[in-house]
Parts: sequence; structure tokens; C-alpha cells
Amino acid sequence: MDSLPPDLAPACTDDTATTLPPDRFEEGLRIAEALIFASDRPVRPERLQLALPEGLSASAVLTALAARTAGRPVELVEVGGGFAFRTALDLAPAITRVVEVPRRLPKAAMEALSIVAYHQPVTRAEIEELRGAALAQSTLDALLEAGLVAPKGKKEAPGRPTLWGTTGKFLDQFGLKSLSELPRKEELVSQDLATLPLRPADEAENDAVDTATSAEAA
Repeated sequence: MDSLPPDLAPACTDDTATTLPPDRFEEGLRIAEALIFASDRPVRPERLQLALPEGLSASAVLTALAARTAGRPVELVEVGGGFAFRTALDLAPAITRVVEVPRRLPKAAMEALSIVAYHQPVTRAEIEELRGAALAQSTLDALLEAGLVAPKGKKEAPGRPTLWGTTGKFLDQFGLKSLSELPRKEELVSQDLATLPLRPADEAENDAVDTATSAEAA
């Protein structure tokens, strides 16, 4: 691994980190890279902090690691409330020609997912009302199995129906830091969720999501 450029160190470290020897900061970078590479989900700064040497700031290490990987084939990006390595977007056209496409979610599941994303927390009956069609249990099961939706409590209404919302994996799948980065619904008149930065690396590791029907559902 390349050593941290001297002109980058002051910008990437806090007051505590600058008192450490350069090799100590380099050790922190190596730990962070190994942890993020080995993790099956985005790594939150507080989780990384537990693995770092005493006196090192997780935010400083992540800033330096992001700067180090910027422009490389695999970059450190912030997604789903944490940090993960993702294939550079400009390489997507070349990679998608050879990456095997995993099983895709059916159209009904994508419609339901779009409704949940924009109207959450939402009940199953509300999803059906917005879709104008019944929501099969198999469709809901597909979203649950993919880890894209999860129960978010009960609605204070007769029968106390379950409320559904998207998960951290949903954000990770679409390369979003938070739900606030979703396109506004009025923007979907001319475009759909396919414009979100869904990365080839995500498709290789998780069930790919067919985004072609998202605008119709929203």
C-alpha cells in the first residue's frame, strides 16, 4: 500500500491524530481498509473506531482512505450510513458486459419497493391502494428475502397493521447515503430510479434490482 502523502496528512487528521507517528496512522489506514473489505455491509465510523489504535480518529482515517482511493478502479464511498468499497462508476459499461446478472426482482416487487421508498412507513393495504392492485405475499417475501424492506412498527389503527420501510441495504444497493438523496417524485416523470448510481459491484454481491419500472410505480 502506498504511504500517505505528506501534503494530505494534515488535511486528513485531527489534532489527536497528528500527534501520532506516521506509521501509526498508516496502521490505522490498513486496519480500516481490511475491515471494510471483509465486511458484508457498509462499515459505520463508530464500528471502525473500535478497531483503531488508541488516539486515532475514525473520521480522519476514513477521510484519508477516501482520498487515497479516489480515481482508482475501486473507491471508498459513503452508502447506507457507512462506508464501503465500490467499483468506479466510469468502469460500469465495461464491467457489465462480463458480470453475470443475478436473479432480478419481479415487476410487482419493484413497484411495491418504489411505493415503500417514497411513502414509508406504509402498510400493506396502503401499498395496494397506491398500486391499484393486490400485493401478493410472495412479492412481499421477495423484498424481505432481498433485505430491501423491513417492519417499522405497527400503525395505530384497527388491527394494528404492520408498517413497512426500506433498510440500510436498500440505500447500499442504490448507492445512497440517505433517503433524502432519492430523486423527487416529480423528477420521475421523465426519468426513473435507473439514474441512481447502482454499481456493478453491488449487482455481483447482491440480488440485482430491475429499475426499469420504478417510474411507473412511483
